[in-house]
Amino acid sequence: MAPVQMYTTQVCPYCQRAKALLKQRGVQVIEEIRIDLDPAAREAMMARTGRRTVPQIYIGDTHVGGCDDLIALDQRGGLLPLLGQGA
Repeated sequence: MAPVQMYTTQVCPYCQRAKALLKQRGVQVIEEIRIDLDPAAREAMMARTGRRTVPQIYIGDTHVGGCDDLIALDQRGGLLPLLGQGA
């Protein structure tokens, strides 16, 4: 399974929703980067993604985007293949 990395904050409901969807799809390990605890991580996230909001989700080397992007990817059948689980 492709590694999942997510920039998050503790109180973000969209982060919780994204994590729940990923777990429903079989993801057991999500590397969380808490930008509320680490200002340098926030700067790195903005430089890497060009976005200021969380969550920002990477599956392998692919930037999925935020929670809405993740849900849309799942709805069109693209999430499981990206995770390496086939169609």
